[in-house]
Amino acid sequence: MMMKFGKYCLQICFVFFGLFFGLLGTATAEVKIKDLVDVEGVRGNDLVGYGLVIGLDGSGDTIRNSPYTEEALSNLLERLGVNIQGSDFRPNNVAAVLVTATLPPFSRSGSRIDVNVSSIGDAKSLSGGTLVMTPLNAADGEVYGVAQGSVLISGFEAEGDAASIKQGVPTAGTIPNGARIEREVNFEFGKMKSIRLALRSPDFTTAERIETAINTAMGSKIAELLDSGTVELNLSSVSQSPARLISKIENIDLVPAQKARVVIDQRSGTIVLGQNVKVSSVAIAQGNLSIKIAEAPVVSQPNPFGGGQSIILPRTNVEVQDGEPGNIALVESNVTLPDLVAGLNALGVSPREMIDILKTMKTAGALHAELVLQ
Repeated sequence: MMMKFGKYCLQICFVFFGLFFGLLGTATAEVKIKDLVDVEGVRGNDLVGYGLVIGLDGSGDTIRNSPYTEEALSNLLERLGVNIQGSDFRPNNVAAVLVTATLPPFSRSGSRIDVNVSSIGDAKSLSGGTLVMTPLNAADGEVYGVAQGSVLISGFEAEGDAASIKQGVPTAGTIPNGARIEREVNFEFGKMKSIRLALRSPDFTTAERIETAINTAMGSKIAELLDSGTVELNLSSVSQSPARLISKIENIDLVPAQKARVVIDQRSGTIVLGQNVKVSSVAIAQGNLSIKIAEAPVVSQPNPFGGGQSIILPRTNVEVQDGEPGNIALVESNVTLPDLVAGLNALGVSPREMIDILKTMKTAGALHAELVLQ
């Protein structure tokens, strides 16, 4: 228990002080616009397909639990001219899978993309398997690619009569460059008259800085702030192509505004505080009240010649611990990150207790930051 507690304490100290010293050196760090926004229309499209992985060493689907595997394999063989009607067809080296991929923007016919393969039946492993030609459909129902190739997995599973071992996920894998694009998405970027930049983290101050930086760099008012998450570019007065314009704009540097935010991972006990986190004047008490009750019954024996009966007399020990003195600290108003850390560390609290303190401070209105729980 002490080793686990020490691990959490080291973890939170590294997060706090590593963040603190990093912020001191990068408080005015500039960021490129390309790292803050997405360009309207320039996005990927999700693809999905249903296929079969063959060549498994007896680790495929069982036909009794996955009848759709047998049906899909029968249809595949019939399309290849093999008639299996009426035959006792029970393969165990085939697995039904779902194939997923993302079609990148501006992808052209003939180019290749990576695909992910995941079993949907009761197959034990896809190791050594080969995905048979699988059409990949988009949300509109059209086929945009075809996937095929050897499946690579990072997990394995082995078992014997009395023991077994499993590492990773042997029923999911990838096929690098496993799909060829057959259809292109119709999107003529060069003919656009206006382009919208969507901020990944909407913020009025950051959006205004993007607008000012673009207009200053271009020497004319082509950028207009629409809302906290959108900056529109008017291309009517621009002589160069939209692609060249975006190439120039996305490399402009600026200092984005940062929200005061506290992120808490309750599973690992990690706490990360942003640079602008402030608190109002507040007193924090961290109590360790614990009550221990132990039963120690005593058997009372009668006099050997008295003719009585043995009875059990209850004995209860109650122990109360109310923590150690000095477990209250005062945090002054408008303190910054190092002051807040110092105030909490003065209590000698663990990361788990610190999470509860931050939650309570937020509820009391003393913590002026967005609290994000994960």
